[in-house]
Amino acid sequence: MSSSSIPPNTSSAAAAPSIGPAIPPNVVRLPATSQLEALLTVIRDQKTARSDFIFYSNRIIRLLVEEGLNHLPVTESTVMTPTGLPYRGVAFEGRICGVSILRAGEAMEAGLRDCCRSVRIGKILIQRDEETAKAKLFYAKLPEDIEERWVLLLDPMLATGGSVIKAIDVLQEHKVPLSRIIFLNLISSPEGLKSVHDKYPEVRIITGWVDEGLNEKNYIVPGLGDFGDSFFG
Repeated sequence: MSSSSIPPNTSSAAAAPSIGPAIPPNVVRLPATSQLEALLTVIRDQKTARSDFIFYSNRIIRLLVEEGLNHLPVTESTVMTPTGLPYRGVAFEGRICGVSILRAGEAMEAGLRDCCRSVRIGKILIQRDEETAKAKLFYAKLPEDIEERWVLLLDPMLATGGSVIKAIDVLQEHKVPLSRIIFLNLISSPEGLKSVHDKYPEVRIITGWVDEGLNEKNYIVPGLGDFGDSFFG
């Protein structure tokens, strides 16, 4: 059986209309459907109740995970159907794991588990050093065989890109090939996408939406505030 990777341009997101800021070549943006825009409108609304924020965020997260899985390599697989006839299809090649950037990234773990049964999930805690203004690693717990897996890196918001770049640094230290890292996030800033691409162009990014940019405090605008606070309370 021969194997082949699904190239980025053959995914469902490739048909998305060109909207908003230009994006780097390693980025896939979900199609700007009316459904996605409606979901984003709900979670951006400051009047939205926490229960609704969780529900509609989970729907977007599920879309992101499904799109991320479209970028995993497959091999040909033939199965026998109940009618007694063979069906030539495909099966995923290799194993995957999730890695959430704490704490907001934990909100995306359930969506990954909904799509991938018994998936292993690692965790990385990164915080900004107030003296140097740089992302600093505080904690990392990853599967022992992570270098042999495809990694779905989870963090809902991409602002400056500092935390994500630091997380990728950690994965690199654990010998994860850059080509096997897929970063999933709900809302990105153009600045964050550029920062990640400039350092790690091999890492694929699946994002739900690209906002206008960052303000003077490096908050995404229009954004939706602190995702972790809204999701976890």
